[in-house]
Amino acid sequence: MQGFAKGLVSGRRTTYSSGMVNSWLKSMLFVSALALAGGALAQLPASQQSFADEDKDWGVAPTSHLRMQPYHAPTPREIPGAQAVSTRGLQTMLAAPDAPILIDVLSGEGHVTLAGARWLAGVGRGTNFLDPIQSIVMQLLGQLTGGNKARPMVFFCANSECWLSYNAALRAVVAGYSRVYWYRGGIDAWTEAGLPTAKTVAGR
Repeated sequence: MQGFAKGLVSGRRTTYSSGMVNSWLKSMLFVSALALAGGALAQLPASQQSFADEDKDWGVAPTSHLRMQPYHAPTPREIPGAQAVSTRGLQTMLAAPDAPILIDVLSGEGHVTLAGARWLAGVGRGTNFLDPIQSIVMQLLGQLTGGNKARPMVFFCANSECWLSYNAALRAVVAGYSRVYWYRGGIDAWTEAGLPTAKTVAGR
């Protein structure tokens, strides 16, 4: 014999079949499962969070050669001789006693950048490691580091589809610097994470 459940709706007594009750219970269980899943995602460790496609695999192989134009194109996830760093990883580095020098190499006009970064426009361009730009890079990095080639430095540009910082980091490696980092997510990832920014000032 089919059972029934009774409820009150708008002051009227209403009957619900057992099938209707079972359907309602299944719906509530499904919604609860979704809520729990969403909570688990929201509780991901900060170190595992990524922003603005900074960890996206575009299927591009790492290269030790300078990228020629166009500079706006998907980048590899790794870089020979240097180390790719995430937004959360960079935050940790900046909080350490031996904080790295932040170097923005995005070309063009002034723009929003990471707070405290030095803007060296143009050093991510060029053709090879024997061109005039390499000499300029060596001179500028020598000034920024005081000649200390073990001083950590982080190169970045717009986002994970900007090769300028990749090129600049390779130039630093070729120049003999041993602690070179590439912030692949760049300005877009930093901004999306809601971290401190400032306007660029040439040479600073």
